[in-house]
Amino acid sequence: MKTTKRRLYPAILAAGILVPLAAIAASANLWPSTSAGEPEPSMSGAPTALRDNLVNFDDLDFRVYSDELWQDVHLSHADDIVVTWPDGRQTTGLSQHIDDMKWMFTFAPDTKITQHPIRFGTNDAEWTAVTSQLEGTFTQPLVWFDGTVFQPTGKHFSIQMVTLGHWNSDGLMDAENLMWDNMSFYAQLGILPEIANHM
Repeated sequence: MKTTKRRLYPAILAAGILVPLAAIAASANLWPSTSAGEPEPSMSGAPTALRDNLVNFDDLDFRVYSDELWQDVHLSHADDIVVTWPDGRQTTGLSQHIDDMKWMFTFAPDTKITQHPIRFGTNDAEWTAVTSQLEGTFTQPLVWFDGTVFQPTGKHFSIQMVTLGHWNSDGLMDAENLMWDNMSFYAQLGILPEIANHM
């Protein structure tokens, strides 16, 4: 029984600290969400460098990515960026990352990111964590990496993704970890279970 109590004390203590902190953060709205076309929130409680990185990320998703302005990706990404994809694939270099981002638009030309429901980061501005609402419509053939072609289904997709970004001292991401549910994504496209044989 003593061991059980000992194990419970840290959990109770953590809950006693975290619950009030969460309530304070919620009431102060320290980490407001953002949407495409809306003004950036002031985030007066966040360090300047962190605010700058989050604003830069908003611009990346809402303007650069959604409008396919690939010439501006360098404003948020380092030349030697390392990107880890949801399937575990890892790439190095800005040129490869831009080619990978372009792929989504080959089968869903109306792809866009409309919201960042959650966005926050570390006080030293080294890390940011942002959830994005990614939407589009499967209207063009999807050419898989092995050459298999999946014909468009006309289905709309809307998935939440998470980006954990590591930022260098120049205010550029040098590592980007992308996460979303691939099975949900391909199910929404209407190509499950066919595509599973090619993954």
